[in-house]
Amino acid sequence: MNTKLRATILLASAAFASFSSAANAADGTINFTGTVIAEACTVSPASAGQTVALGNVSAKAFPSIGATAMPTKFDITLTSCPESVTKALVKFDGPFAENNTNLLALTTGAGVATGLGIAIYEADGTTLIPMTAPSAQKAVAKGVNPVFSYIAKYMSTNDIVTTGPANAVTQFSISYN
Repeated sequence: MNTKLRATILLASAAFASFSSAANAADGTINFTGTVIAEACTVSPASAGQTVALGNVSAKAFPSIGATAMPTKFDITLTSCPESVTKALVKFDGPFAENNTNLLALTTGAGVATGLGIAIYEADGTTLIPMTAPSAQKAVAKGVNPVFSYIAKYMSTNDIVTTGPANAVTQFSISYN
């Protein structure tokens, strides 16, 4: 191979190598932290698979976006909490409602209600818990089965709410201390 061609290939290789390192440059750092605990509380069977009946509501109950109806209390009870657990919080997960990512989406399908989501609130009924955000942390007293109370409400996400079944499914997880 002639010397001029080798020099050109070497120069081209060096140029491409510098581009690839620039493409892989680090822009920041993320540190992951956590704690492994020996034991956790148990979610009571009644809480783990419960159905919260929000009842029947007229579409006229939602005159504008953000209107709510059918506040319904539900509880999550923990049992068998070890003494090392002194605080806990709940995080609800599920699909986001259309036009409002703070709300749980209704299940989709033919003939179902539209223009609504389900809002989950702290027990005061006014502090919204956005989907995927943690609830307020609550104390877990030694020897007591803690009960975490919440309020669910329908909330309109559209100016027009259509009629039909208005069901949803959320999963929840418990975090400790």
